[in-house]
Amino acid sequence: MPAAPTPPVSPVDIWLLVFPGFLLLDATGPIQVFASANDEARDAGLPEPYRIHLVAQGGGAVESSAGVSMLAAPLPRRGIAGGTLVVSGGGSAALPSSMTDEGRALLRWVARTSEEAARCCSVCTGAFVLARAGLLEGRRAVTHWQDVPALRAQHPAVDVQDDAIHVRDGKFRTSAGISAGMDLALSLVEEDLGRTAALAVARRMVLFLKRPGGQRQFSAELLAQSAPEGVTAQLTAWLRPRLARQLDVDQMASACALSVRTLHRRLRQEADVTPAQLLARLRMELACSLLERPRMTVKEAARRSGHGSEYNLRRAFMARLGVLPSDYRARFA
Repeated sequence: MPAAPTPPVSPVDIWLLVFPGFLLLDATGPIQVFASANDEARDAGLPEPYRIHLVAQGGGAVESSAGVSMLAAPLPRRGIAGGTLVVSGGGSAALPSSMTDEGRALLRWVARTSEEAARCCSVCTGAFVLARAGLLEGRRAVTHWQDVPALRAQHPAVDVQDDAIHVRDGKFRTSAGISAGMDLALSLVEEDLGRTAALAVARRMVLFLKRPGGQRQFSAELLAQSAPEGVTAQLTAWLRPRLARQLDVDQMASACALSVRTLHRRLRQEADVTPAQLLARLRMELACSLLERPRMTVKEAARRSGHGSEYNLRRAFMARLGVLPSDYRARFA
């Protein structure tokens, strides 16, 4: 890691919170990213940039949803100032709740700790823990795609994003389903140590530094499959062979033999998308598929996917995926 910046004078403390029934990769994924950053620094003769702490209410062996236990230290009463708190996720029944004394105590600890932590993060359904602790009101956040409706319903004051890998809003960072915790951890490494160091960790772990695309589980194809007899599937089937054309909502409604208003309502009910959002997702997925082919140019992918021009495709890629079409294509060359 010769070109990496010098690590912080004092190591950054990572406090990773688990609870009975936590998702194993929610904890081990981020831990390994920070541990690999330490490995890279050690190999370069530099001080380790991170101190990693696994903590849980009461400490001791904490069993994950996979049946594998991890040994955690008790929750620290002090010493987290300037550190980074990362809350793992778990099934809905496992998440700390304000309905029990233990849950209330843990949520109070999370809220109090967030005040002195430099960064407060969650992996997957860990976003529910931050929300229940009152930390995400008025903020953008993301969770696993399957739990987006529940997070919106339970915490309407949270601006829930439906297709991001991870989201930053001030000192608060939330990430999507399970493996997205590693994407979040890589972004923290890049923030702390620079892009070169984060790239070295990504290479060591065989990961994208910035994964192209959002939550793949939230694809238009799976949206259609979730209601195979519904309007979403009908409209998806009609749109696919016509993506290169100029299309508007009146044409889409006519193809489904519905009024524009009814089309909007039915798509919202079935898949929580608008006609324009469904069209944009289908076009983006087609553009990605085209760019994964050998010798495909960005210009041709833009034309065939209905984006019209390279400029429009670049804007769509940066807005939705956070990478340029040429960078995406290079990863599959």
